[in-house]
Amino acid sequence: MSKIIVANWKMNGSFEFIEEFFQSFESTTNHTLIFCPPFPYISAIKSHGFSLGAQDCSPHTHGAYTGDISAKMIKDIGADYVIVGHSERRHYHGESSQLIKDKATVALDAGLTPIICVGESHQVRQSGSHIQFVIDQLQASLPDHRQNILVAYEPVWAIGTGLTASPDDIGEMHAALRNILPTTPLLYGGSVNQENASVILALDNVEGVLVGGASLKPQELNQIVKS
Repeated sequence: MSKIIVANWKMNGSFEFIEEFFQSFESTTNHTLIFCPPFPYISAIKSHGFSLGAQDCSPHTHGAYTGDISAKMIKDIGADYVIVGHSERRHYHGESSQLIKDKATVALDAGLTPIICVGESHQVRQSGSHIQFVIDQLQASLPDHRQNILVAYEPVWAIGTGLTASPDDIGEMHAALRNILPTTPLLYGGSVNQENASVILALDNVEGVLVGGASLKPQELNQIVKS
């Protein structure tokens, strides 16, 4: 079964890094592999033939918004996807679910597929309200038209910490999300690596993974794709 692997490079990379990365990365796969580098490097990866995505977009289509990059601009440089609502943007930039909904809406209007991220903190999980919290966050982040979207569940406490939700944790949350979105591909993100990818990708209702740090290592990303 074909899976979706999203490589989120976050704020990492350079032209030299990209050249060295693709000298080592095996490019043959039947899966959908989406590279999401920082904005300046999207075009540099285009020649390698993979699907491309951006890590964020503006909720505005154009105008006097210094520093913003519109969804249409992202589409113009050859990308087909955009991550919206990543926990790092929700946390560091104070982005609300309403803002994520607005970004997802303009992304769809521009012909992009938004990858909408949702997830709970360790405090919320410890309280036992994590399922309802994530469902509420998802409902508030979804555009009115829900076709051509991806949803990534990323428990905040498992991002960049080396911790990973257990298969039971992931299965429980993805089953709850499936009840809301019967046909939408659901991804898991949160310290995905070559050791745990095969187990995660074999779970029910997991159609792919959102990979952070491990996606910067060509050999490790190779192993995740082979999983």
